[in-house]
Amino acid sequence: MLNSRTSTRTDWEKPTLAVHMSWWGMSGLGEGGREWTLEERFGKIAEAGFDGIDGFIPAPEEEAEWRRLLAKYDLALSVNAYPKTAADLERFLQQVRAYDGDVSFINAQVMTPFLIDEPAVSLLGELKRLEEKHALPVHIETHRGTITQDLIRTVGYVRRLGGLPLTIDFSHYVVAGELHTISGEAEELLGELLVHTAGIHARVSNGEQVQVSIGDEGEHPMVPHYKRWWKDGMKHWLQTRNKQAAALTAVCELGPAGYAITIDEYAGRTREISDRWQQSLLLKDILRQAWSEALSE
Repeated sequence: MLNSRTSTRTDWEKPTLAVHMSWWGMSGLGEGGREWTLEERFGKIAEAGFDGIDGFIPAPEEEAEWRRLLAKYDLALSVNAYPKTAADLERFLQQVRAYDGDVSFINAQVMTPFLIDEPAVSLLGELKRLEEKHALPVHIETHRGTITQDLIRTVGYVRRLGGLPLTIDFSHYVVAGELHTISGEAEELLGELLVHTAGIHARVSNGEQVQVSIGDEGEHPMVPHYKRWWKDGMKHWLQTRNKQAAALTAVCELGPAGYAITIDEYAGRTREISDRWQQSLLLKDILRQAWSEALSE
């Protein structure tokens, strides 16, 4: 079922930004050489001011504990799907319906990177129809190694379909295109996708590595680009919000090694070059600042 926080909005409802923490991004985090327990992770996420968790449908034996902790810490839940076919997504949406708990939305990585042209358009059209059939929001993520493998291809799909609800994660296109500088051509194509922003995954790439440290204060030179893209996506979402949820969700999604760069690449990949938790908190603040600016412009 849908989370009440993200139910279909009416004109009088004030739009909000919901910032979720990636459960994958919590992997390996802890203190004193010990990983945080399940409940400690929930507590840390809530204490830091996140609105929810982006993860998965809990296993049947874990459902009751997840429902308890989500309620205790007042956190929403969004989940990820990895379909290759429409039948895969159909089964997943049935699982979401069967789960005895609230789900804000489904983020889908469509795992068919070699499917292109008309077959890809046809599959994406089927997925859109399933979203409507089940009345569950499904956002297609812009992600390497999936049906949205590259920027040009994805823009073509959006044009053919007349729109597609997208989870915007431009770190993939920046690294795949080696966009050390952002050309006018790239900006134009990225802008076409931002019109269809349904959610955001926050991670910064520099055109060489998909996930980099942005500094203690966000001083990395790529940060202004990402903040501008996130803000533009937010503004587009606000312009069409009567057709969408009451909240736009942005996920701080910094992965563990090997997404995170390590200083022991040759020997275990356990020592990350930056504090992933602190970097997540910084991204949260940048997202909220971008939202504030989007509201005022």
